[in-house]
Amino acid sequence: MFIWLSVVGGFLLILRTRFPYWLDDCVYILRSLLLAIRLIKYKRSKPFYGVLDGFLAAVRRHPDKTFLHFEGECFSYGEVDRRSNRLARVLKQEARLREGDAVALFLGNEPNLVWTWLGLAKLGCPVALLNFNIRSKSLLHCFSCCGAKVLVTSAELQEAVEEVLPALRERGVNVYFLSKTFKLQGVNFLADKISKASDQPMPKDLRANVTVRSTAIYIYTSGTTGLPKAAIITHERMWAASFLQSLCGVTRNDVFYINLPLYHSSGFLIGLGGCIERGISVVLKRKFSASQFWDDCREHNVTVIQYIGETMRYLCNTPKKDNEKDHKVRIALGNGVRADVWSEFLKRFGDIKVKELYAATEGNIGFINYTSKVGAVGRMNFFHRLIFPYLLIKFDIEKEEPIRNAQGLCVEAATGETGLLVGKVTQRSPFVGYAGNEQQTEKKRLRDVLKKGDLYFNTGDLLRFDKDNFVYFQDRVGDTFRWKGENVATSEVADVLTLAPCILEANVYGVKVNGNEGRAGMAAITLKEGEDFDCADTYRQAVNYLPVYACPRFIRVQPSLEMTGTFKLKKVKLVEEGFNPALISDPLYYFNAAKKTFAPMTTEVYSAITRGLIKL
Repeated sequence: MFIWLSVVGGFLLILRTRFPYWLDDCVYILRSLLLAIRLIKYKRSKPFYGVLDGFLAAVRRHPDKTFLHFEGECFSYGEVDRRSNRLARVLKQEARLREGDAVALFLGNEPNLVWTWLGLAKLGCPVALLNFNIRSKSLLHCFSCCGAKVLVTSAELQEAVEEVLPALRERGVNVYFLSKTFKLQGVNFLADKISKASDQPMPKDLRANVTVRSTAIYIYTSGTTGLPKAAIITHERMWAASFLQSLCGVTRNDVFYINLPLYHSSGFLIGLGGCIERGISVVLKRKFSASQFWDDCREHNVTVIQYIGETMRYLCNTPKKDNEKDHKVRIALGNGVRADVWSEFLKRFGDIKVKELYAATEGNIGFINYTSKVGAVGRMNFFHRLIFPYLLIKFDIEKEEPIRNAQGLCVEAATGETGLLVGKVTQRSPFVGYAGNEQQTEKKRLRDVLKKGDLYFNTGDLLRFDKDNFVYFQDRVGDTFRWKGENVATSEVADVLTLAPCILEANVYGVKVNGNEGRAGMAAITLKEGEDFDCADTYRQAVNYLPVYACPRFIRVQPSLEMTGTFKLKKVKLVEEGFNPALISDPLYYFNAAKKTFAPMTTEVYSAITRGLIKL
């Protein structure tokens, strides 16, 4: 017996030495198999068993367990269920909602959003999650994408709603405020009616026709059109996203901290949806606060946190304290963190398992770094690739298109080579596309990849696979870049800038800034004949019509803009040159929030920005 144990022990030691991640791979594959079996079971159940049903099951299991902690208040699973029943009953009566009617939610990170969504789900109504930072043209566009005739909002967003109210009325849209009456004509106020409504369960037959392929929510993602696109999230995809917590080791005893916007897939699908799937407690914040972060974690015994690269960097930039490792956080779940910030985070705040993710809201392929290897966004294994086929293909950065061989097929990138990630479109990994935008849906489809007639989803991202099967994010291609955790569409910014009286044309792109994740917005512009660059007016134009993260941080005034042979604006050289006044003879300006203007860029200012003394 001792000999056999020695042999097995020796074999396992050799296996661990030669294949250091085999145990991690086995655990991940086993978890994936179990979750796949569960999803198949849910899909085959009659009626379909959705995330809402998972929430109702949690209500039955532990009605008194805290579901939401928010600004000193606690709401149990049972209470959230009852509030959602009231909302459902009132909205059904007031807005005359029926199964399948889309409803747009224009709400901040607050419990109201949670029980309003649950109430609408009980009616079988898909929900569009509008970004509460957008205004004017973008807001109207996002609203119209989903085909909704009902908008639900709050008093905090009154000014933004007032701005577009005439246009909404023209379209026959009904606006409902989840608050008491105030001076605003042509809208409905529901607070009093909600407080008097019955909280008894809503009949299940109100959503009898909801299936696994039905639309659950719309989440907006920026694209090359210059306006957000409404990604269609089916009930099947919502389950798949909610399973990510389980894949990363989150248990039913954990407490989850959400400080990311709920209009994003990270906050809503992975965060909120995952917490419902696990049946755990959520600490919900209106917005991220570096100074309050660890105090919140200690106060609520948080064990799992969510992050984007920027939030982790902000935490590392806070003043050091003696009690930095005095917390119960064991898992950090998110995406977009740099390797150096990752290492600094672990050094300062303790042995936290960082589970870096790679995915796209509308995409059909994603990765999880379940080993917590610093710098990687995921890991390949045969099971994942079998279920969700994908590959890296060679990509021409200048032409912004895949490289094809003599047969017209794409060329697979070699191990260690950067390539464009594409995911095969199959029944198990579909690409549903964007609501009301077939043109943009088609742009994300890539055909004739490995053989004539095949179909892949084009992620628009450049990645690299190393010899140890780890996945590394390299860059984003096309007309979208990421800043402050948000996707910024270059043409949307350009459209706003060219409304300034002095600007003729604008070429917008993202540039690297030392010490910052993503890319800061920069615009190369030309001026109208006889006009000088109006710094203050251009600043006002940007801040009045763009979310703060989309406002360009740098302006470069050029005599003309370079075009390609097909009349596309050239950006590669501009991106490489950046915003260094020592290398650029054109006039340069930077976004000076303190003085509310674009101020001239000098070598001293440039040095201060790159050293982190001037914050962008």
